[in-house]
Amino acid sequence: MGNTFGTDVHSPNSPLVLVLAEDNDAQLSMLTDVPRVVGNHPAAFEAVAADAAVILHWSGSRDRLREVFMACPHVRWVHSRSAGLDNLLFPELVASDVQLTNGSGVFSQSLGEFALAMILYFAKDFRRMLRNREAARWEQFDVDEIAGQTVGIVGYGDIGRAVAARAHAMGMRVLALKRHPPASADPLIQQFYKPEQLAEMLGQVDYVVVSAPLTPETRHMISDAQFAAMKPGAVLINIGRGPVVDQAALVRALTEKRIKGAGLDVFEHEPIPAGDPIWKLENVFISPHCADRTRDWLDDSMRFFLSQYERLTNGEPLQNVVQKHLGY
Repeated sequence: MGNTFGTDVHSPNSPLVLVLAEDNDAQLSMLTDVPRVVGNHPAAFEAVAADAAVILHWSGSRDRLREVFMACPHVRWVHSRSAGLDNLLFPELVASDVQLTNGSGVFSQSLGEFALAMILYFAKDFRRMLRNREAARWEQFDVDEIAGQTVGIVGYGDIGRAVAARAHAMGMRVLALKRHPPASADPLIQQFYKPEQLAEMLGQVDYVVVSAPLTPETRHMISDAQFAAMKPGAVLINIGRGPVVDQAALVRALTEKRIKGAGLDVFEHEPIPAGDPIWKLENVFISPHCADRTRDWLDDSMRFFLSQYERLTNGEPLQNVVQKHLGY
């Protein structure tokens, strides 16, 4: 635990920020002009908790965040570095009037690129090419063009839009599932579907990209019935949250060749246990939850917080305000 004080701590125009993080996090040096106290334990903030207006949850557990939050009677904004909130929300925060924002959008471009990479990986059968190279085997075979094929996006937020932009640019037909479809047309999307129409959408697509947040309603929303609705040649790509896909059902579908394959960046249990059957499936591409870990991802995350802090001090509305009761 440790404390780092910024300048002008009590200025009403420079709200005090409590930063839940480790003292040695490199990005803390970017907070030079922000009045702050840094710590990894609630005891680090005891002397200034009453003065705090902002909590930056840079790292640490939900329980630690809750303890700090409960000790700060005047906090009005909590920002989470991450985009996913399923491991962050607690009842007192949800019930409060405190604004919660997250890092949604910071990671979307890289995740959109990963989804496109997975589409091309399976369309061109890169695994077969790599296997042949290792065996010094010259074997010509047919590959697929993705232009004209259909991708269905489950969860059309910032990440889903990043996927849609890339798929559309490649000449793909793009469908999207969204709880509240927009009233006006989206040039990237040929048709929107509501959650109750999921099976209808899945039956039309060659690639399913899951980018939905994890909530009680979305947990295991892709399971046996949904795999049964997909084409036999369909590929599932998950870049959202692991438990949105029922992994046991996915393994069954892959083992029985009911779908062509899966490209996964997230999993129900991380790290994947050594004995998990998914390790041995040849029709699975496994990324160890690093599709959004670009060289600058942490710096970009802090830059986004700084832009948010500037909006706060200027009296402007914050971006990425979370609907806490919905979990996203």
